[in-house]
Amino acid sequence: MQRLKRDFFERPTLTVAEELIGKTMVFRGTPAVITETEAYVGEDDPACHAARGKTQRNAVMYGKAGITYVYFIYGMYHCLNFVTEAEGFPAAVLIRGVRADGVDDKKLNGPGKLCRFFGITKEHNGEDLTVGDGFYVADTGLTLPFKRTPRIGISAGTEKLWRFVV
Repeated sequence: MQRLKRDFFERPTLTVAEELIGKTMVFRGTPAVITETEAYVGEDDPACHAARGKTQRNAVMYGKAGITYVYFIYGMYHCLNFVTEAEGFPAAVLIRGVRADGVDDKKLNGPGKLCRFFGITKEHNGEDLTVGDGFYVADTGLTLPFKRTPRIGISAGTEKLWRFVV
């Protein structure tokens, strides 16, 4: 298993979102294969949290690639994103689904569900995936077939085929 370095995340968001499919996210020693992602790219993307500019909530998106962006929605769900592209340009990949050995897929097939299962909260916002042993992403050489579809759960930018799902 080879840990992903910052340069993996410093590339165009759509490339990163696609290539994260089949990579292994490791959180507190529990590995899970990424099976669904969505891309959010810049202030011109109406569905991106940066569409209205930099705020306290989305500030981490403007930082270094390879950092986690975790936010809370609907008063009940946390969502995990990985920051991408060049520092200063707000972009991130939402991790929508993963698979883990011995875990029912229904517990991991949504961004809120997977965060709940792993215990990922706003406390994990701003973590650097490229250092430390508690939270990182690795390449095991696994290649999974996937399809590209419109993003879901949003009201703007729905025409973009920026969702990647196994």
